[in-house]
Amino acid sequence: MDRAAALDRVEALLDAVEAEEMPVPVREVWVYGDVALGLDPIDRLDVYLTKDILMRGDADAAADFEERLGVKGIGRTVRADWAEAHPEFVRANDNGYAAPEKCLAAHLLAESEADDEPVHLEVCNASFDDNVTQRLKGAVARDAYEQILDPRGVCLWVDGQRAEETMEKLRGGELPFPTLSGALEMLGLEDEQAADAADAMRAYRAEQTGTTVRGDVV
Repeated sequence: MDRAAALDRVEALLDAVEAEEMPVPVREVWVYGDVALGLDPIDRLDVYLTKDILMRGDADAAADFEERLGVKGIGRTVRADWAEAHPEFVRANDNGYAAPEKCLAAHLLAESEADDEPVHLEVCNASFDDNVTQRLKGAVARDAYEQILDPRGVCLWVDGQRAEETMEKLRGGELPFPTLSGALEMLGLEDEQAADAADAMRAYRAEQTGTTVRGDVV
């Protein structure tokens, strides 16, 4: 993916988060990996969203939408008003419940020219830094290094404020980052362990194709 096109994609995503109602409240938008490092072209565009969980359920809306769309939980896991306005973007998990991360991906990536656009959307209720730490601990405990989240990230939007200066530096490739193994060492991994983890992460990422989305709860 051409770097300039990837960053234009990010700008369009930020515009949507700012101006449009999302299926769930979005608190932070980050990019990480290739696009943060200044590579051109990039293999994949990795975007991280921090979302809030809806606190008040709407049982009437949930029953209505389940009957109309065959999807459970609308009004509880995603906003009913959003689903009313964007029924084409409603997505469910394997259990038939509205999946916030899939709904966000459908809405934000709707303008993709093709389903195989190399974009990954990572959605979690925790901030990027907190999730990096939690994912690292869990992955090391399970010896599943491929599940580690690349810690080299850049925050572009938080609580309604866009980081314009950061975006300019990102476009100019002015943000310095260590190697992947070096970043993992900074998080506490030993040299050899960090190198093994970096290899596993790169191998797993190379297997991913098209548009992907992952939801996480910390």
